[in-house]
Amino acid sequence: MRIDIITAVPDLLISPFEHSIIKRSKDKGIVEIYLHDLRDYSKNKYRQIDDYPFGGGAGMVLMIEPIEKCINKLKSERAYDEIIFMSPDAPVLTQSLANQLSLFENIIILTGHYKGVDQRVRDHMITREISIGDYVLSGGELAAAVLVDSVVRLLPGVLNDETSALSDSFQDGLLSAPIYTRPAKYNDWEVPKVLLSGNFAEIEKWRHEEALKHTKKLRPDLLKDDII
Repeated sequence: MRIDIITAVPDLLISPFEHSIIKRSKDKGIVEIYLHDLRDYSKNKYRQIDDYPFGGGAGMVLMIEPIEKCINKLKSERAYDEIIFMSPDAPVLTQSLANQLSLFENIIILTGHYKGVDQRVRDHMITREISIGDYVLSGGELAAAVLVDSVVRLLPGVLNDETSALSDSFQDGLLSAPIYTRPAKYNDWEVPKVLLSGNFAEIEKWRHEEALKHTKKLRPDLLKDDII
């Protein structure tokens, strides 16, 4: 999988992609991640990429021309399955959407900065918009890092135990059941006996029941009426 990220502040994305699962997946050749500095596509010597909004108001707006130049250059080199814009007013990222994106070969992610981007970019160049929550960040770079992490970990060969991703919260519409490790008893706090029984049928039954309880308590909105 190839991911191209267009950003006004590429340095914000260097560290998230040079550690842990993302780095290992890059080292294995499972994913390629390229950062594109929007200022490299500016038409003037000051590398300007933003300007004041028409009609007045606070903040600066990313200009359309550098963004179009960058996107067109990338599209001239390969076909892209999606051109994504990270925005707080877009549909919120879900596990289902991450699963869908993980099946693609090439995607572009455009990160907003300052007050946002010229609306014509969103109207004519973007194929999908994604938010990571109902709040505003200083820019879309951190949101892009969240999206990339959620997608890359699903790619075959990224996780040591490929069944691990399948048991994550939200994969089956439920939150995960509680998990425990050694010691079995600590400060009189004991691990549920069923997990020590070796009876895998009973363990799976317990995990499903606990996942239902956990979801009903913390995220009842995820449950369908017929299983509440």
